[in-house]
Amino acid sequence: MKLSIFTIAAGLAMNMGLQAQQQQPTDSLEGKKVALDEVFVSAVRVTKASPVTFSNLTKEEIAPRNLGQDIPILMNFLPSVVTTSDAGAGIGYTGIRVRGSDATRVNVTINGIPYNDAESQGTFWVNMPDFASSTESLQLQRGVGTSTNGAGAFGASLNLLTDGFSEDAFAQIGSSIGSFNTLRNNIKFSTGMLNDHVEISGRLSQLNSDGYIDRARADMDSYFLQGAYKDDNTVVKALLFGGHEITYQAWYGIDAETLERDRTFNPSGIFTDENGETQFYDNEVDNYKQDHAQLLWNEQINEYWSTNIALHYTRGRGFFEQFREDDDFETYGFDPLTVNGTEVNTTDLIRRRWLDNDFYGTVFSANYKKDKLDLIMGGGWNRYEGDHFGEVIWARFASDSEIRDRYYEDNSTKTDFNFYTKANYQLDEQWSVYGDLQYRTVGYQANAIETGLVDDTFNFFNPKVGLTFDLNRNNNFYFSYAVANREPNRNDYEGGNPKPERLQDYELGWRYVSPSLQVNTNMYYMQYQDQLVLTGALNDVGAPLRENVGDSYRLGLEVDANISIGEKFALRPNAALSINQNRDFIFERDGVLEELGNTNIAFSPNVVLGNIFVYSPTTNFQMSLLSKYVGKQYMGNIDSDTSVLDAYSQTDFNIQYELKCNGFLKSIVFSGLINNIFDAKFESNGYFFTFDDDFSTPNVVTTIEGAGFYPQAGTNFLLGATVNF
Repeated sequence: MKLSIFTIAAGLAMNMGLQAQQQQPTDSLEGKKVALDEVFVSAVRVTKASPVTFSNLTKEEIAPRNLGQDIPILMNFLPSVVTTSDAGAGIGYTGIRVRGSDATRVNVTINGIPYNDAESQGTFWVNMPDFASSTESLQLQRGVGTSTNGAGAFGASLNLLTDGFSEDAFAQIGSSIGSFNTLRNNIKFSTGMLNDHVEISGRLSQLNSDGYIDRARADMDSYFLQGAYKDDNTVVKALLFGGHEITYQAWYGIDAETLERDRTFNPSGIFTDENGETQFYDNEVDNYKQDHAQLLWNEQINEYWSTNIALHYTRGRGFFEQFREDDDFETYGFDPLTVNGTEVNTTDLIRRRWLDNDFYGTVFSANYKKDKLDLIMGGGWNRYEGDHFGEVIWARFASDSEIRDRYYEDNSTKTDFNFYTKANYQLDEQWSVYGDLQYRTVGYQANAIETGLVDDTFNFFNPKVGLTFDLNRNNNFYFSYAVANREPNRNDYEGGNPKPERLQDYELGWRYVSPSLQVNTNMYYMQYQDQLVLTGALNDVGAPLRENVGDSYRLGLEVDANISIGEKFALRPNAALSINQNRDFIFERDGVLEELGNTNIAFSPNVVLGNIFVYSPTTNFQMSLLSKYVGKQYMGNIDSDTSVLDAYSQTDFNIQYELKCNGFLKSIVFSGLINNIFDAKFESNGYFFTFDDDFSTPNVVTTIEGAGFYPQAGTNFLLGATVNF
């Protein structure tokens, strides 16, 4: 019987990891896992039999570097991935871009359930600190990918599977310390399988860090609790997880002059006191809680049919606190005052801008597998309800206001329904065909001052087709064509009446698999209509602003490999080369429209390189050298020199040693991570803005440009130990 590339790939992936970032010297630091959990993500994940470009990471591959940094930072060495951290050290507010697409375009699901904020479309990992410690595996699909639940993918899809069943009881106590007074403590446990059917597991974590940037501290805690049931035909999981973060803001960045003089300077909270001295408000923080509840049920009806249904609810609430100097009374509805015979209409004050929201719904799918056909039908219905309001908690002059008066109050709702049918059919031993049809309807209502009155409904049809050709036992090829449509987010409405976007994605790939070498190569062409590209500018709460740009495209080549050199060495390089262009871009400079021709899309480097070199002299000892290079990129769309974010590189060193024990204490695992060992000075993110100055010279409009940068930490370390019982 002929062995296909899929059979070989499955075996190799279990032992080596086709997209591995680290190798784990033991099978698991916890109990033996049961693979049944993967049924909950089968509807959104793909395999090598699908014509989709993807990378996988498992818990074992993440573990050596899982010392408190957020999930985006742990994904930094995947192909086409660029990550950044506001605080400069990977803890707190972190972000990810894939193929130049920012986090609002990366569709994130947890156990197949949408995680992106429905209204802003962003993903805020700060709300789930240490979530990597409860992640069994993740898959990053680049491009449109397969049909997903939640906001449509416009650059990538990331789906996470939480902790799997454990047959054996275990307990863990983990702690890590590091630069910038970083401290993480967590405990994990599992009862193992009780009566072969029931398992209860959980985690508690606390994480604190002062950050590299001045005052960019993060005080966070999180929890994860899971109850699971399985029998021959049924798998049920009930999950509660969430987090609470208090993070001093660091999203203002600094200009080029300050960057040279004082890289860690943070302007957040700055004010001048009554003596004319510069001060910083000590509580300029983001304070937010988020709790998630999920109920997942998989049923194997018979030999061919299985079903998945999930119910979910997310509760979020919190505020951003600010000190405001000499703010106008009018903004807050205050009446002017007379103080010592002088009219007063400005005041110093402290305000809180609140967000109180609920997100709930269901996702479902049915899977039919027989002979050559693998068919999935599914969908989801989700609703978001958000209240936005502001209150003044202190003011030097408060007129006739009352404590907790709200100076603005608006609400928004968003309803998202989608239904899809996708199938993979094996034509013969070499050819298979893939089809995926999705219908999605989105309704959004808002009544904010920034957005105006919004009542929009969008109806999208997203087809996808593809072919896979298995040449022989080592080589396979795939081609896919996918269409995605996407609605604007809340911030897009601040600029007027945004259009929805449309993307056509072409992917052509080759995969080679052998016992000592695996190579994945793909070319892509992503053609956009009315793409909402980042302008480079930020709004008044640090959220990036976007605008429709007509026609644009991304053309690229991605290559990654896994090379085994004997039994002790492994090399995992990857490269992404791309061209990212706005076609016939028009910009108004000095009051005159200019035709700039084709320009670079903001935040889209043409070169992204990565590599991991792993040395494992014994089964319980591993050392890794990890390197990343990100080429020059523009932070705006007009190719201005002011907007350039210079190319940078970073190299990290990672080590892990497991000390085996006998008896009640099973093992102690020691881990160490030195980030940026060459102490490179670089900025991984920034912003760019323009404004028209028509005051300096009468009847003359002058366009002024400016930029800000987010410095990243120099050499820094994290050390950790995990005790396994």
